[in-house]
Amino acid sequence: MHEITYPRRRTRAVRVGNVVIGGGHPVVVQSMITAETRNVPACVEQIIQMHEAGCEIVRVTTPTLAEAHCLGEIQDEVRRRGHDVPLVADVHHQGSDIAVAVARFVDKVRINPGLFVFRKPRRRTDDYTDAEVREELAAIEESLLPVIAVCKERDIAMRIGVNHGSLAERLTVMHGDTPEGMVESALEYVRICEAHGYRNLVISLKAARVPIMLAANRLMARRMDELGMDYPLHLGVTEAGDGEYARIKSTAGIATLLAEGIGDTIRVSLAEDPLNELPVCYDVLQALGLRKTKVEFIACPSCGRTKFELTSVLRQVKAATQHLVGLDIAVMGCIVNGPGEMADADYGYVGKGGGVITLYRGRDPVKNVPQEHGVAELVALIQADGRWTDPPADLPPPPFARELAVVS
Repeated sequence: MHEITYPRRRTRAVRVGNVVIGGGHPVVVQSMITAETRNVPACVEQIIQMHEAGCEIVRVTTPTLAEAHCLGEIQDEVRRRGHDVPLVADVHHQGSDIAVAVARFVDKVRINPGLFVFRKPRRRTDDYTDAEVREELAAIEESLLPVIAVCKERDIAMRIGVNHGSLAERLTVMHGDTPEGMVESALEYVRICEAHGYRNLVISLKAARVPIMLAANRLMARRMDELGMDYPLHLGVTEAGDGEYARIKSTAGIATLLAEGIGDTIRVSLAEDPLNELPVCYDVLQALGLRKTKVEFIACPSCGRTKFELTSVLRQVKAATQHLVGLDIAVMGCIVNGPGEMADADYGYVGKGGGVITLYRGRDPVKNVPQEHGVAELVALIQADGRWTDPPADLPPPPFARELAVVS
């Protein structure tokens, strides 16, 4: 099979615990727990559950100093139970004090530029003077410096996480409620970090509307290229909602940018159990050929030419082979389009007619067999090629299981 890979934007490697974001490493999947941070046992259980399901970085909210200190307990207990999962502290209001406290425990601190140095909106519409801009930037630098110091001391990462819905009033007055304002908000913080020799940064620009999220990330990538910056980007459509539409909406934003080579780590934000976010992430990465976490099943939509009941046969083939992570298996209804449209699958199950199917290895027909023996014969062919492994004794692992085969 000939893999088509997307040229990825060159970024620096940013280490978050035992995971690396950027630098050509596989796109990292992350999410955020929903348990209250003060409920340490509940947080520990949810973090472990998510880690076992394939979440590679877990974020925890820290709205106050009390929660910041709870993160130390959470981190210790998670590791005591054998899970070396990187933890990120999510910091918003009262940014400096909380971020400094929590940076002593976690592997990465996320700050929101729109809220880090909070100024109550005044519904101002007149332009800011140069002196007012300098004053606000000086206040940001003063608050950010202690956080930078701790992050440098512990050699941990920081995410500068801009949200479209929480831009500072100064940015909306100067740039409008726009992708340009989001990018400038991020760059202000990046410049301060760079001025103090700190570059262990990941950048995100999220919006609830896909076109804004796309425009902001494209502009950020372009501006960083112009400025000689190479920071990795964290992708996500924030507040996407729930159900099928939320998954489609998230995929529209995340997959579009990944297909353009933009993005080094992703989070799908669903108003559901965060475990439900993980399969969406991995399916997006698999569809783009960026990670291989399950068998790729290729099947035609069926039409009047189909020589067998395709839906039920596809289910049978999946049940027999879904544990063979790394293989591409096609189930095609007829000989007319089947061999040509199997997308270079490793194996094919193609309807021939008269109760007979043809098994393929790649594009080459191997043998014709009665349809009632088709699945068993497919398994036998895979076994004969030495590409078979026995399925686990219990239920097959989910497609987002932690043992991942990475497409190089």
